[in-house]
Amino acid sequence: MRLTIGYVPLADAAPVIAAAVLGFARDEGLDLMLSREPSWATLRDRLALGHLDAAHMLGPLALASALGLSGPQADLCVPMALNLNGNALTVSNALWAAMAPESDALPEVAAAFGVLARARAAEGQPLTLGTVHPFSSHSYQLRLFARAGGLDLDGHVRLVVVPPPDTVDALRRGLIDGFCVGAPWNSIAVASGLGRIAALGCDIAPDCPEKVLTLPAEGADFAPALIRAVHRAGLWCADPANRPALAALLAEQAGLGPDRALLARTLGGDLILDAAGVSRRAPAYLRLDAAVYRPDPAHARWFAAQMAACGQAQGDDLAERAAALYRPDLFDEATGG
Repeated sequence: MRLTIGYVPLADAAPVIAAAVLGFARDEGLDLMLSREPSWATLRDRLALGHLDAAHMLGPLALASALGLSGPQADLCVPMALNLNGNALTVSNALWAAMAPESDALPEVAAAFGVLARARAAEGQPLTLGTVHPFSSHSYQLRLFARAGGLDLDGHVRLVVVPPPDTVDALRRGLIDGFCVGAPWNSIAVASGLGRIAALGCDIAPDCPEKVLTLPAEGADFAPALIRAVHRAGLWCADPANRPALAALLAEQAGLGPDRALLARTLGGDLILDAAGVSRRAPAYLRLDAAVYRPDPAHARWFAAQMAACGQAQGDDLAERAAALYRPDLFDEATGG
């Protein structure tokens, strides 16, 4: 059976890409064709309109699409998670210098950002931050980061949508002062001499739910085979011994740049924070380990709470409607528990 699965170029697409390229899908009787999408909005629409059979997708966006909150409403389900964590906030070198936090610790960085953001807003020149989509953990993490510094993001900071592959160029061109994006684009910005990783998503919201495998809720007879293929690929990705091969796969197949060493470091949580070479070891920075793949309805409830907190959705039953879209039963049935 031939299937087309969409993805956005990010390190957390690894299980989907590995399933297609390394034979895991073929072993399940599937001919899995990869479709690299330029933005989350494009992927959302192509999935809703039936141009894609499945997708590597932002968890909140899958829920928003299914609930009719973003783009064409689609009857979707989430039978598998793909990762936890993976995001970071990167700011321009000029912004980091102006912030001048007392240390690299999250409270001090957030406080310094809050002071500067309020000052710039009072001058009529608010800072501009990029996020990958309004319905994303990135947007919610930016709000949590601002709150940690005593700042209400609304009214002080201009938030704009920039697709992940375009974030580094937008920073280079001065269109944004910083961005929250998934790996490896933060590290690529640092390696390009353009910015400084100011905060890790795993510090802002530990074990933050992220991307999911999203399928049509009905009529996807291929679901068990696809779940098994992506799960087996995910277990391969989780093995540290496969990290060099995975870095090569992402460089060649996902358009994540030629620097395999950078990709391998990023996958392992060995991060270089700035052009001076300040580094940090953060093993939880991007979790692709075996424990992340079974979808947890509690993650959908967390997304629903964030949506409600920033005024994107409301309703007493929002959390349970969101949780119902996560299908651990399908995962268990496909993988044997």
